This record gives sequence, structure tokens and C-alpha cells, in this order.
Amino acid sequence: MFVALGAHLAKADKIAHALMRPGEPVYNEVVKHFGGAILNPDLSVNRARLAELVFGTKQVSVGGVLAERMPRLDELNRIVHPAVIRAQEEWMGEVGRQDRGAVAIVEAALIVEAGAAIRFDCLIMVTCDEEQRVVRFASRQKLPLDEARREVTRRMAAQLPDAEKIKLANYVIDNSGSLEHTRGEVQRIWEELHTRAHSGIQS
Repeated sequence: MFVALGAHLAKADKIAHALMRPGEPVYNEVVKHFGGAILNPDLSVNRARLAELVFGTKQVSVGGVLAERMPRLDELNRIVHPAVIRAQEEWMGEVGRQDRGAVAIVEAALIVEAGAAIRFDCLIMVTCDEEQRVVRFASRQKLPLDEARREVTRRMAAQLPDAEKIKLANYVIDNSGSLEHTRGEVQRIWEELHTRAHSGIQS
């Protein structure tokens, strides 16, 4: 919706996928760290196999309270996140050089968790209720609901709770309702972002 209004968009997942192609430095480091068992016969990374490896949990004591941690996911993120952040900044710099009044948006699930939020002028949090996430994910991925629920639960365990992210966000879009409602929220935020971007040129 933002793109339709004129925003430039980069998706962190697509950047990460590109960095994990054979021959890329990030690919080499990931394979070195996690071993050849994560590779397909054509030497590309088998993302499902890598996910099985890194999303394993173990209990650790945090302040005397048992908590679930994903230590291997932390290891993967330490390799991938810095490279993704560098690529995002290069992209934003290029967009800014081409259009000083541009609104550039990076779509990413782990902006806060990666410590990258400070690198952006503002943070937009998009949220909906848990069951909607499951149903929508099942529909997109063409999965049974129980399988989709397990995957959504696994992914959410790697993220801060929505309530914590909302505290940090400049804007919050509740995507639980109709498309028309969401479109209205996007339009309202776009007008503010567009005004801010162009006031920067004038000042």
C-alpha cells in the first residue's frame, strides 16, 4: 500500500536471501559455521534444514527464572544481521541520492531485535491478533492450520512481544480489520511521512 502511494521498498528477507547465495561472504561464513549438512545438492542453502537447526530451544536461567533461548539462532543472526543492515543502508543512500524527498521503507520482522531501529527516522509497527496470523500464514503458504500454528509460534518466539515493539514504534497499524481500515491507516501515515521527507528538502 505504501509503494502504491510512492514509497520505495526493500525487504530484509530478500536481502538476506541474496546474501546467502553460493559465493557470497555471508554464505561462506554460514556454511563454515553450521556445516555442509544445511546445503542442497546444488550447494544452495536448504532454508528449511537451517531453520530446523537454528530454531531449537534450550532452557537457561535468567535472573533465577527459567527462560527459553535459541542459541543457534543468535549465532546465525550475528553473521547475517550486520551484512543485511549494511546492504539496507547502501540501498537507502542510493534512494536518497536519486530523490532527496523520497520515503524509503525497509520491511523486516527483526528491526528491533537486530538493534537496527536507531538507524531509521521512524518505526512503523504492523500488528494483528494471533489467530489471524495463523490463518493468514496458512493461506499464504498453503499449509494446514496446525502446521501453520507451529511455524507462527516458532517465529514469534524469536521476536520481542508486540507490546514491547509498540512502545518503541512511532506509528502502529492494526491490521486486524478490513483492508479499507488498513488502507486508511496507511494513507494517514503516508501523508505525515511524505510531508516530513519534503520539509527536510525545504529546510
